[in-house]
Amino acid sequence: MLRAGSLGRTAGLAISFLATPLAAQQPDAPRPYSVGNPLGVPATATPGREFEAISPNVKVYGAIYSAESCSYDAERGVIVVPNRGVPQSVQANDAWVSFINHDGSVHTARWIGVQGPAQRSGMAPPLVLNEPYGSDVAGGMLYVADRDGGTRADEPSVAVIRRFDLRTGAPAGEMRVEGAPWLNDIEVADDGAVYATQTGDFGDNPNPATWRVWKIAPDGTASVFAQDAPLRQPNGIALDPQGNIVVVNVGNAEVLTFSPAGQLVRTENAAQPGSDGLVIMPDGTKYVSSVMQGGVSRIRPGAPAELIARNIPSAASMCYDAGANQLVIPMNPNNGLAFVPLQ
Repeated sequence: MLRAGSLGRTAGLAISFLATPLAAQQPDAPRPYSVGNPLGVPATATPGREFEAISPNVKVYGAIYSAESCSYDAERGVIVVPNRGVPQSVQANDAWVSFINHDGSVHTARWIGVQGPAQRSGMAPPLVLNEPYGSDVAGGMLYVADRDGGTRADEPSVAVIRRFDLRTGAPAGEMRVEGAPWLNDIEVADDGAVYATQTGDFGDNPNPATWRVWKIAPDGTASVFAQDAPLRQPNGIALDPQGNIVVVNVGNAEVLTFSPAGQLVRTENAAQPGSDGLVIMPDGTKYVSSVMQGGVSRIRPGAPAELIARNIPSAASMCYDAGANQLVIPMNPNNGLAFVPLQ
């Protein structure tokens, strides 16, 4: 997805309102790391108070704010959605992660990031989640493509892959990619390597050298996996059943398949240009969402693309909800999710 502009702060203010009285009661020593409860009262763990779930006759939809991607947690059976909050230039460390049920209702409004930005550094371990874009669930971890810096025009931004324990929500390490100001989508391989797109320059005279796919080894070593043409503003990325790396471009309709060695082995085309999301099924069928034109393409092996959904506003980096056999598509500035059942 393209970088979003400044948005409102309603959700952040609500959390700060709830959290301020608790913060005033805390000692100076670091507080144990905690995550948010499912919908109910209290919203966070409170000594001496038992959690009670929201009554079953109440349905809640929403909780999504400027989301660019999602992933599926098969153990919980929920959709995991990082919310970017406001840009770094407005407020650092403002993002959070929500759990959403198959029907779009809210499981946990704020899981990671239930605390306001001012409280996060005082936890043990501290929480940093600035402006996440792509995400993936792998090996019991939630990976997000985040960034540090860029809070002022004269401050450089650097891409950071952050990991969180999917059981506890606690930070579990990070990998900095010094050569990239920010990363868009990510995909984690079975060996723990992370493949990430750097969408790079747009405009009338873009620099093709900024169109990159990175490979970050499990030890954090980052290298350029692919660069320049045929990439053209690379966005969505996924692995196919053969272990190849598949990338979709924003700048055209091409769907590019690279071997693990970085050689182009196949070029296909989505039904629309302006691609963002990419999901690949076990049989090799690809689903591609167009953030520019709002359609979802299905590309069966050896067949041309067909449009299976249309006119989804800002159709960003979608995920596959295996528990309900559906595509889930964040609609970035529309602060919602679109659901596309698969036949």
